[in-house]
Amino acid sequence: MMSMTFEVSSSVTLLFDFWDVHGPAGMVLSVFVVLLLTVFYEVLKVWRVWLGNGSGLTQPQSRSGRSDSSSVLESSPSESSLTPMDSQPPAPSLRNSWLLHVIQTALHMLQVSLGYMLMLCVMSYNTWIFLGVIVGSVLGYFISFPLLGQM
Repeated sequence: MMSMTFEVSSSVTLLFDFWDVHGPAGMVLSVFVVLLLTVFYEVLKVWRVWLGNGSGLTQPQSRSGRSDSSSVLESSPSESSLTPMDSQPPAPSLRNSWLLHVIQTALHMLQVSLGYMLMLCVMSYNTWIFLGVIVGSVLGYFISFPLLGQM
């Protein structure tokens, strides 16, 4: 029966029978692979947000171009009727929106699968693998989320 407490060991079986680690060199390589997978997971999250045009990352704009946190008087009907309305960009074609939806669905499936695989790696209860996932998540967040402001 497998131990249900964290242990510091250089031997572990991760995800599949063929990923059987015995020794410090294999553990270092496995932690590095898990770290890279976790960084890729974080980058994948940013990529999906970018494909969705950054929805939810910026404050919504009112018709006058100001954020919705403006005062009630500024959004009154008399003031907004005098403000020229911004022209809306043309709607994407049905084919492009369908293709984008298929791509986002595939990326979501990849992200969920990778997330569960990383969870199972952590559930090996190996301290080194756990630290690899944590450091990979921090590194991936540090690298990828500032890129959202530039997209």
